[in-house]
Amino acid sequence: MKRVGNVLYVTNPDAYLALEGDAIVISAAEKPKTRLPLLNIDIIVCFTYVGVSPALMGACVDRKISLTFLNPNGRFLASVGGNIRGNVLLRKHQFAIAESETQSLAIAKNMVLAKIYNQRKVIERALRDHYLVINMDKLTGVSAKLKENLISAKDASSTKALIAIEGFVAKQYFSCFDEMILQQKSEFSFNGRSRRPPLDRMNALLSFLYVLLTNETRSALEGLGLDPYVGFLHKDRPGRPSLALDIMEEFRPLLCDRLALNLVNRRQIDSSGFLIKESGAVLMDEDTRKKVLVAWQDRKKQEIEHPFLKEKIPYGLLPHVQSLLLSRHLRGDLDAYPPFFME
Repeated sequence: MKRVGNVLYVTNPDAYLALEGDAIVISAAEKPKTRLPLLNIDIIVCFTYVGVSPALMGACVDRKISLTFLNPNGRFLASVGGNIRGNVLLRKHQFAIAESETQSLAIAKNMVLAKIYNQRKVIERALRDHYLVINMDKLTGVSAKLKENLISAKDASSTKALIAIEGFVAKQYFSCFDEMILQQKSEFSFNGRSRRPPLDRMNALLSFLYVLLTNETRSALEGLGLDPYVGFLHKDRPGRPSLALDIMEEFRPLLCDRLALNLVNRRQIDSSGFLIKESGAVLMDEDTRKKVLVAWQDRKKQEIEHPFLKEKIPYGLLPHVQSLLLSRHLRGDLDAYPPFFME
């Protein structure tokens, strides 16, 4: 089993990364240089516009270290990669299945079923743990609607119909998300998803976590030789990693939504760490980004028993494991793609 690798997050917008020998050297104005051995790093994520030296880019390509650039607010800018990994025949199978409505629908159904099931698990856990302080009727009603739509998704006759069901369920799920915010409610009030830009603090937090998960899922797919831009549920669009968005739907409730709720409900972050622009866009400051990244890394180290593999794995391996199971299905080793269902 693949190990959970180390991720280097560079959050200082003035930082510049260079290569010296076999080490990364990070320099920023009026700050001492930081030196880290390349040997211990698997992914580098830069929230900076200053840049990375060509020599370091080449070393990352040679050592298969994923190097991704995001803007300071977490929006994807670019990634650096070398030769395409994996078997070209695997990618040809992926492309052929993506063009087949019947075959792509079968895979997409499993992904959507897992997403709805796992969203319902988040709600059911809130009902179990906080029944004295939450709106029981609201959450129970949404949970029942999600359960009904598990059947609808399973019976969907087309990808278009499945997307409509998924969209309806997402709206229902987020309609009760505010009920699960138990602390700092006025500062982190949530009235539905808003993105590009996020218009409240909880949306800013969720969007940031979703970007982190998308990036790691994209890297996992590329590492196994799959094309992250050719999906089965999310259809092709220039610049959109459709397959990464497909797979991450399954464990987004577990890794991102629950972590966001925990960060707010446990007061690990507060409203002072967010900036509100004149346009209404809400952004995280650097200190809050660091707190979220530390919590993200800690979350990835926690273990869960995988329902299909029947063995314990860290949460951080879920993108790799699901990408691996998908590649096995595409090769014909598995009759169907086994999605991830939360216990």
